[in-house]
Amino acid sequence: MADESKIFKALSDANRRKILRILRENDLTAGEIAQEFNISKPSISHHLNILKQADLILDDRKGQNIIYSLNTTVFQELLTFFFDILNKGDEQ
Repeated sequence: MADESKIFKALSDANRRKILRILRENDLTAGEIAQEFNISKPSISHHLNILKQADLILDDRKGQNIIYSLNTTVFQELLTFFFDILNKGDEQ
């Protein structure tokens, strides 16, 4: 799994969680994501970078645009991580 500390840091911010919810519906460019917020485009880029470093999102260049999408593999690994924690509690 990706670095757990990076994942939890990325998920700790409300703006980043909102970006993930938005990307759950559609793959979007940074500009399209920015339209959903009242913060600067550099701030959106900063949040996208943190999400990328945590492997929670993927980016794919299409011409001059970069399209962002959820990395569902990491979310599946994260769910497995939580289920493992829950199962260990049941064993004790």
